[in-house]
Amino acid sequence: MSEFPQTELNKVKRLPKRGQYDKKTIYEIVDEALICHVGFVLEDQPFVMPTIHVRIDDTIYLHGAVANRMLTHIKAGNSVCLTMTLIDGIVFARSVFHHSMNYRSAVLFGKGRVIDNYDEKWDVFKALTEHIAKGRWEDARKPNKHETNITTIVAIDVESASAKVRTGPANDDEEDYTLPIWAGVMPVQLQFNESIDDERLAREIHTPEYIKNYKR
Repeated sequence: MSEFPQTELNKVKRLPKRGQYDKKTIYEIVDEALICHVGFVLEDQPFVMPTIHVRIDDTIYLHGAVANRMLTHIKAGNSVCLTMTLIDGIVFARSVFHHSMNYRSAVLFGKGRVIDNYDEKWDVFKALTEHIAKGRWEDARKPNKHETNITTIVAIDVESASAKVRTGPANDDEEDYTLPIWAGVMPVQLQFNESIDDERLAREIHTPEYIKNYKR
């Protein structure tokens, strides 16, 4: 299946023309994002928590401490909602009402399960590391048994999802186009500056190319 069916759960209701349901669009947003927000309800109290994620096929993996209450809730098989948002520009309209953002966002729904298999946890550790920086896994020390045992990894199989994308200029009211007010789009880009060596780094160790040329 290359596209998620539109249902009451995932259908974009506000400005539906911006809604997209194909996996290619949705997963490109998921894979570019460095952080996702996890929405869940615990004892009738809603929570939204930011965390690092990684996708493997149709499954999103999260990790954290064994005592993490969010992961404890997820691994029990409860439903969660994941969101990722990328900002591409600030849209300045002639009217304050029509100011906006150019963005790409994804909303995913699924139920959680815990990963207990040592080999599968190892695969997720690798995928998470490579999600942050491709090439880092082979360059760094791997998790030892103790570190693996004190880390909880949960898998969320994506059951439903949608993306919402805005591009282009401001959509002013027709009569406002004659107003003597500047309008336009200010592009936004996530910028990675020159890396800073750790103060205890040995002199003979140089910055790897995947850090020098880092981009997403």
